[in-house]
Amino acid sequence: MSYEEFLAAGLALPSAEERVTWGSDHTLRVNDKMFAVGSPGSAHVTVKAAKEEQAELLAADPLTFSVAPYVGRFGWVRVALERIGPDELRELLTEAWRSTAPKRLVRAFDAAGPKDAGRG
Repeated sequence: MSYEEFLAAGLALPSAEERVTWGSDHTLRVNDKMFAVGSPGSAHVTVKAAKEEQAELLAADPLTFSVAPYVGRFGWVRVALERIGPDELRELLTEAWRSTAPKRLVRAFDAAGPKDAGRG
């Protein structure tokens, strides 16, 4: 995976927007709430996750997933882009988006069916 693929997958989700913050970090947001962070050229991105999901990911593949700096205590996961496939990253982004987006938007997304679920 490349950073560009990460960004495209995140922005393909309904109402997702990109905002540059902290100088060079590009945050993916829905309704002004962050669900993922990355920087062009970086080998890693950070994705929102539940603490239980974070523990499962780290246990399953500690070379790909690690506790994210600063926000890891809330469940966020640092992802090594070179080690993750596009489908798995899209799934993580979609789940991060789902946990952040307004319920009405998630319901509309679910009602539309699985067609692309963040495939851009």
